[in-house]
Amino acid sequence: MKPIRTKRLILRNWEDRDRQLFHRINSDERVMEFFPFRRDRAAADAKMNEFRAAIDRDGIGFAAAEIPATGECIGFVGITGTDHLPFLPASMIEIGWRLAPEFWGKGYVTEAAEAWLAYGFETLALDEIVSFAVADNRRSTAVMERLGMTADPSADFDHPSIPDSHPALKRNVFYRLSRQDWQANRG
Repeated sequence: MKPIRTKRLILRNWEDRDRQLFHRINSDERVMEFFPFRRDRAAADAKMNEFRAAIDRDGIGFAAAEIPATGECIGFVGITGTDHLPFLPASMIEIGWRLAPEFWGKGYVTEAAEAWLAYGFETLALDEIVSFAVADNRRSTAVMERLGMTADPSADFDHPSIPDSHPALKRNVFYRLSRQDWQANRG
């Protein structure tokens, strides 16, 4: 992927120097509050390799977000296919993110997500980009709303990967943004 630059960030593919941060965000209790698992170092390395390979293959994915002034990776933001959810159309593209807690509340996710939306709608000519999160994850749904996404309660779902032992994490709310609505919001 060609890196995407925003005012304060570079969105790029993963590099080996990002492994420590990737493990930290995938094992941190606050970051992973709405996930039923934490990744150990080996599992985090495997997932980062998967993300890197997907970006190499598809040109999109959950990309590293870096502060260029420091070279520090702060987490990821990106767009990717929803193939991991078999009940969604194969062509559907989702936007998602995960940052280290010390970077929360600074507008980085919104800034990076806006750049990805522009890439998806302008460069890839996507008709729609979706997002979803655990129903109680107000931080993520607030970002979706800031991005102009609209809740679609008829598409809310129980996530098939969440075990019954974590009932509070099963219900996911679904948000949508069409290219037409994105263009109207920008005007």
